[in-house]
Amino acid sequence: MRDMAMLRGLRLKEKNIFWGLVFIILIHGIVDGKLVHGEKLIEINKKLKQINRPAVRSIQSEDGDIIDCIDIYKQPAFDHPALRSHTIQMRPSYDPALETSVKKDELHGALEASQLWRKSGSCPEGTIPIRRIRKQDLLRADSLEDFGRKYPSFSTIAGDIHQNSGINYTIKAYNKAANHSVAILLSQGTAYLGAQGDINVWNPYVASDDEYSAAEISLKNGPYDDFESIESGWAVNPKVYGDRRTRLFAYWTTDASKKTGCFDLTCPGFVQTSKSIALGSVFDTISKIQGVQYQISISIQMDTNTGNWWLKYGGQNIGYWPKSLFVGLSHMASSVEWGGEVKSSHIGQTHPHTGTDMGSGRMVGVGFGFDCFIRNIRILDNSVTWKFPTYSFPYTDEYYCYDIYYQRQGVPEPEFYFGGPGYDEIRCP
Repeated sequence: MRDMAMLRGLRLKEKNIFWGLVFIILIHGIVDGKLVHGEKLIEINKKLKQINRPAVRSIQSEDGDIIDCIDIYKQPAFDHPALRSHTIQMRPSYDPALETSVKKDELHGALEASQLWRKSGSCPEGTIPIRRIRKQDLLRADSLEDFGRKYPSFSTIAGDIHQNSGINYTIKAYNKAANHSVAILLSQGTAYLGAQGDINVWNPYVASDDEYSAAEISLKNGPYDDFESIESGWAVNPKVYGDRRTRLFAYWTTDASKKTGCFDLTCPGFVQTSKSIALGSVFDTISKIQGVQYQISISIQMDTNTGNWWLKYGGQNIGYWPKSLFVGLSHMASSVEWGGEVKSSHIGQTHPHTGTDMGSGRMVGVGFGFDCFIRNIRILDNSVTWKFPTYSFPYTDEYYCYDIYYQRQGVPEPEFYFGGPGYDEIRCP
């Protein structure tokens, strides 16, 4: 009898545990195999409704992404307070003769990279493609408010030398940002109205889920610790995208990423007009060491009639950052950067250094087919003529970890090479 009573007691306890677990799951939720608190799940669902809009058509990409074709007038941009009464500018108003494009005879063997999702379908007229954000994407963010945003950082020496007492002051200020490393070609000394370049596409190794590696063009204005910036290129960013694939991105901020800005369309701001290009989507083709080389052509240009900054990829207008988002950049950029960026908490005074690659993951020195490059480098200034920048110089803050090479002599077109493996027992411990 005692044994039977004990058995009944154990069964009752098991039932209580079972129904207790059911109750916990009901009031909370399971996302990607993880238990999520009910209140947080409510906030996540609310955020998803803000980001993801009802789709006219949805496209399942081979890489697992879902691309939603959204009514162009219902895109997230118009939730920004500065854009509530904004009228979409469907195309730039500047003279088409001022637009820059890739000259095929300057590709030197590199092919244009393509987006994988286009193999699975296309968006109809009147819509724009937006990569769908999922619950697990939001759970990777430190907070829902910070989702899609870079960690705050100081500017590089770009855009700040002319504002401070000297270059040494600026470099010291930058070095305090120990989670960020760059290898760039810098141009400053005039009012910039545009910049462009052809960026070699690679798939660098990223050591941790909270790190990223990018190759980009950026235009900046403002003080080193509170700058405005618009950027585009390619990135491997597990925290934002959930994998280690190379993706096209656009980014903006008005305060050095402290409280504003984001990647792609993950927050209100960037206005997309293209139905053919999906920001944040995977590239179908990637460069290989001693193999076929692929590149993307990125151009950012101000429409001086409206003050909007237009982003072009592969000869196609993607959309624009509206003038009303900015203060300094509503008039001009004070500097331009072409090159690589790595973010990691294991940069600076931390040892060991991160093993996250930049560019092809190789220290530069061999050139085409081995090292990541940017070519067809141009700026647009008040002369309203696309030209190679008169004032430009290479800069890297960790030359033992991420190197640079600026080839200007003996080539028909100047070439900027950058990259490296990060951690090395001897060079970059």
